[in-house]
Amino acid sequence: MSPRNLCFFTVVAIMLVFPAMRNLEAIRQSGARTPNSSNIETSLANFLPVQSRNPKDLGPGKLLVASRELGDPNFAETVILLVHYDSESVVGLMLNRRTDLPISRVLAQIEAAKSRSDPVYLGGPVETPTIFALLRSTDKLEGAEHVFGGVYWISTKAALEKTISSRPDPATFHVYLGYAGWTPDQLKTEIRLGGWFIFQADNETVFNANPRSLWNEMIKKTELKMAVCPSTPGAQGPSAHPCQIDGPSQAHRKFPELLATNRYQPSVWLRPSFP
Repeated sequence: MSPRNLCFFTVVAIMLVFPAMRNLEAIRQSGARTPNSSNIETSLANFLPVQSRNPKDLGPGKLLVASRELGDPNFAETVILLVHYDSESVVGLMLNRRTDLPISRVLAQIEAAKSRSDPVYLGGPVETPTIFALLRSTDKLEGAEHVFGGVYWISTKAALEKTISSRPDPATFHVYLGYAGWTPDQLKTEIRLGGWFIFQADNETVFNANPRSLWNEMIKKTELKMAVCPSTPGAQGPSAHPCQIDGPSQAHRKFPELLATNRYQPSVWLRPSFP
């Protein structure tokens, strides 16, 4: 798309959004509902960013989506669910690195797992012999850590055996090898350097049926940017309205080098659940 056309569409978007915002605010203040008020809210929501780069938004139940500037092969183009977050450590599971290994092979020592052909996922580069699971359940899951909504993180052998024995639906039960881990300060630094976008998790994303395309779907949501088209006095042609779209900051462009000095060292509190 040419700079002139991009400017045109940006101006049109602004003309549509701001009147909608004023109308919506007037409706909210009056408390009235009009036949089109819900449509206004829905349309407005499409223009509002759903992602964050504020470290204060980190916590269990949040998704990390790797930015295009993140060059670390361990995390490039990954979508990670944070399952544990406290003052000492952060644990996440990669949602989009599905393997060809069936659960029956990985959990051969569990009788109820021998008939399961659903694949396991690579949860992260730390302690890959460690086995975890995510389960979506309407009932509270004893021995598991609640993440968000009806999603639970299973990190003990007893809870995993009990869960598999109940024969959960593969669409709501995933098994992971290893995990991604940080200290809180390390992850906050990576956020500030532009390595990750933060999203609120939802069931459809966590148990996505097509994980190979998940990162592409998520990163597209972050790339709606407003173009600034200042008029240049005396300039002629397209250069009279140069559309400038904010790109990565200098810190973001240097992210791969800066990350090299911010490596995670596995903490000692989390041990493999299986020998």
